[in-house]
Amino acid sequence: MRTDTITLTGITAIGHHGVFESEKRDGQPFTLDIVLHTDIRPAAASDNVADTAHYGELGELVVEQIQDGPWDLIETLAEKTAAAILKEFAVVSAVEVVVHKPKAPITVPFTDVRIHIYRERE
Repeated sequence: MRTDTITLTGITAIGHHGVFESEKRDGQPFTLDIVLHTDIRPAAASDNVADTAHYGELGELVVEQIQDGPWDLIETLAEKTAAAILKEFAVVSAVEVVVHKPKAPITVPFTDVRIHIYRERE
C-alpha cells in the first residue's frame, strides 16, 4: 500500500555512542533523517495539527534519542529511535530512520558513516 510521507532531515545533537571509551566520554555529533509514512488526508481535511505528526515534537523526540544511551552501535540508536516514533505518533504506519555519524573514528578519509532502517507498526 502506498502512503504519504513526512520528512524531517538534519536533526543534529551530541551523542555519546561508540565502541571506544573516548566516544562515550567526549561525545560527537549525530545527525538523523526521519521519514514518516502516514495518510495525510485526515490532517489536510481538518487543517488541525492534532491529526498529523507534529514536526516540532518529532524533532524534540529525535534529539532525546540521540542524547540517550550511551550505546556502542548506531544500529541501536536507529532501532530505539524508530520504536520511540512508532510509540509516540499513532498516525504513523511506518518510519525510516537514517543515522549519520560523520566523525566516526575511522583511519581512512571518508565523508560519512550512515545506516538506514525501515520499520513498520506491528
